[in-house]
Amino acid sequence: MVLPNLVTVLAICAGLSGIRFAFENRFETAVVMVLLAAFLDGIDGRLARMLKATSKFGAQMDSLADIVNFGVAPALVLYAFLLDRAGSPGWIAALLFAIACGLRLARFNVLDDEKAERPIWQSEYFVGVPAPAGAVLVMLPLYLYFLRLGLEPSRPAAFVATGFTILVAFLLVSRLPVYSGKSVKIPGDRVLPIILAVVLYILLLMTYPWYTLTASVAGYLVFLPFSVRAYSKRAKLEGEKVPPSDIG
Repeated sequence: MVLPNLVTVLAICAGLSGIRFAFENRFETAVVMVLLAAFLDGIDGRLARMLKATSKFGAQMDSLADIVNFGVAPALVLYAFLLDRAGSPGWIAALLFAIACGLRLARFNVLDDEKAERPIWQSEYFVGVPAPAGAVLVMLPLYLYFLRLGLEPSRPAAFVATGFTILVAFLLVSRLPVYSGKSVKIPGDRVLPIILAVVLYILLLMTYPWYTLTASVAGYLVFLPFSVRAYSKRAKLEGEKVPPSDIG
């Protein structure tokens, strides 16, 4: 059980280090550390299952790490970079995002415990935007600045970023059905092309990180309406009446 918990602790260290670099005005390093924290936080659970080392202690550690890495760290990095120029509204937006992330993670844990009581097909969808995706989305203003497109961290830009941060916070706690892709079965003849596509994405991320992340955020936002539509069609196919307030 030591190795998965060690990865979780390293993820927390990376997230907190990202906050430190942000307050030292080393924003590119700060974003890399937050993304590294998100990556480590995403593999610790899979590592525990692979090693058959799951435990209640590890699950609690993972939840606490998620709040730091997906909620607190991105919010403070973005605040140090831009939101502070908006004054109190910027700080309120950062607080809302961090709180929304905590609420989102709490709801995920509750729904995960109630998985057996829901139809199997509904487990293919997240309820609201997942916390890791929210962390990547909310840092879009930093990606745009790193592209050197002439965008500066000005006061008007801070207010736009404040509105965007609040929007992402509401996406986290919304009832929006977001397709997870966890149950996708890849046919044998498509394994190699998919591996090649994943390798290509990783290479693009390493070579053109800010372009790739910006395109990924745009693609994810475009994907959300299609996910809602697919969920509605599936609900009708299953013959279930799903009111908008109960989507997910």
